[in-house]
Amino acid sequence: MSKTIKFKLISVFSFISFLIIWQICTDVLHLLPPYSLPSPIKTFSTFFVKISSTSPDGSVLPIHILASLQVALLGFLSGAVLGTPLGITMAWNKKFDMMVKPVFDLLRTIPPIGWIPIMILLLGIGTQAKVALIFVSSFVPCVINSYTGIKQTSHIHFWVGQTFGATNSQLLRKIAIPTALPFIFTGLRVSLSVAWMSLVAAELLAATRGLGYMIQIARTIGRADIIVLGMLLIGSIGGVLSILLEYVENKFVKGGV
Repeated sequence: MSKTIKFKLISVFSFISFLIIWQICTDVLHLLPPYSLPSPIKTFSTFFVKISSTSPDGSVLPIHILASLQVALLGFLSGAVLGTPLGITMAWNKKFDMMVKPVFDLLRTIPPIGWIPIMILLLGIGTQAKVALIFVSSFVPCVINSYTGIKQTSHIHFWVGQTFGATNSQLLRKIAIPTALPFIFTGLRVSLSVAWMSLVAAELLAATRGLGYMIQIARTIGRADIIVLGMLLIGSIGGVLSILLEYVENKFVKGGV
């Protein structure tokens, strides 16, 4: 049996063990009341009901999932598309770095939830404000990791390239960026995780659908089963997106290094 299969079996066993322990603690030992933490059976039952039911938040589960995916992916992709080139440019151009880095260092320390009031004032309470909030969350890790990746490139590699007559642009495209790809993709993975963590906060901006909105409505009426379901779905979808991003990383890094 290969190591990959063994690791997958261990992961499956770990997940099943988690569900069994959860079930024992809730439905067998009754360590926590059902209104506080529902059992996995109750949660999965709610999942199948919510697929076709609009109660209590006005939308079926697939609509909530699609709404959250739209907001999270738009914010994440915007942050990646703008943040990664900015980090590369800052690391490669010292004058540009001196101009931009002080402002970036000031703004990056502001937590994502701290941007909510200004987003409401600037963009209102629609989709744009939610996407902008996730953009801010995703933007920072992309800048930091791409910046670090370029900075850690060995000077020996640059020296070899210059010896063979490479121009400044060629040094960046052929040496610096390929070497920095592992750091860049690490930034993308962190950004993706932060985007999903910011999802609930983003959907506090007067949303009418989305997993975060579903969780908030469930909280107001004491539906712990829907709250736990929403949390599990956010984690599961985030895990699937991370796996897809890892697949892309393996393709690009192997081809670029």
